[in-house]
Amino acid sequence: QLVESGGGLVQGGESLRLSCVASERTWSSMGWFRQAPGKEREFVASISGNGLNTRYADSVKGRFTIARNNDKNTLDLQMSSLKPEDTAVYYCAKGPLHGLGLSVGDFDYWGQGTQVTVSS
Repeated sequence: QLVESGGGLVQGGESLRLSCVASERTWSSMGWFRQAPGKEREFVASISGNGLNTRYADSVKGRFTIARNNDKNTLDLQMSSLKPEDTAVYYCAKGPLHGLGLSVGDFDYWGQGTQVTVSS
């Protein structure tokens, strides 16, 4: 089970930190996705099981940072310089054991999502 938290309403340029807690330890890659109204769910970032490798969507590169703590079974997404186009429901997900997931189909367990709204 994956449970996200940390969403909310912020103004453009501000920061927000999302967290995801897993009910059990996993060494699989993990990722964050987001889905805006009327749009498909899209990849945001992923991190390898050991936390050493990361991947980001071009739209968030340099502004978002993904991190994990395997001792606490947590996955975080630090978001800075937020823009109105970052508004979406954000989901954490468990990905493949090896490598980094990139597409929705690479991930098999999903959280319920947390809403992030960025006002202009």
